[in-house]
Amino acid sequence: MDKLPKIGIPLLIIIIAVIVLIAKSAVTINSGEGGVLYKQFSGGVDIDNTYGEGFHVVAPWNSMIKYEVRDQTVQEKLDELLSVDGLPIEVDLTIQYKPNKSNLGRLHQTVGLDYYSRKVRPAISSVARSIIGQYTAEELYSSKKNSIQKEIEAQTKKDLQIVYIDLIQVLVEKIELPAKITAAIEDKKTKEQELEKYKYLLQTAEKEAERQRVEAEGKATANKILSASLTDKILQEKGIEATLKLSESENSKVIVIGSGESGMPLILGNQ
Repeated sequence: MDKLPKIGIPLLIIIIAVIVLIAKSAVTINSGEGGVLYKQFSGGVDIDNTYGEGFHVVAPWNSMIKYEVRDQTVQEKLDELLSVDGLPIEVDLTIQYKPNKSNLGRLHQTVGLDYYSRKVRPAISSVARSIIGQYTAEELYSSKKNSIQKEIEAQTKKDLQIVYIDLIQVLVEKIELPAKITAAIEDKKTKEQELEKYKYLLQTAEKEAERQRVEAEGKATANKILSASLTDKILQEKGIEATLKLSESENSKVIVIGSGESGMPLILGNQ
């Protein structure tokens, strides 16, 4: 009877040790995660393998570091930028990124879990500062937003690829200039629009004047041709035709008495 407790205590210790060992060895990588294995006594970070979702058993002296490998989105406001003409510029960005899943081990070894603050944000800030500095305030305000967005995205992708981070896209949400500069640009644009409207109205008036001049010249030419073609004989024939038509009218009482100086009949009547 005295031996049973002595045997039971070591057994209980062994059972507890096995449970703890299994608990420390069992690792579950959840959906949307990837794992990096750190080997305490055999080389440190396993840079060649990325562990996928599911249940994994590792030695209790090793550890599994989990990374989220889904697309991640962060909004940033950069307020230390200058245009090429030295004006302060603020830019609101939306950044989508994720770690390169096949290189999680290398990312962990060279950068670590805080890779966004250590690599992504500094890269975006540096590239944005360089590109913004190539444009004037007016260009930034008006027509260069899409161009700037593409340039920032393309250059930052290259910079982050070499540190095992995938940049999905960069969206320039807003480019903000000092209020006085914005007002001056708006005023300039308004005046330019008014000038363009004035030019349009002037061109329209000039075209209408030219049209009327051509039309008047055409009428004058036609009258000259018509006058040259109307001989006395033709005029007499036309007069006779008109007289005959009047004589046929039911509402006209026509009396022909003699002739006028031109040889045409004189017409009297109540109409």
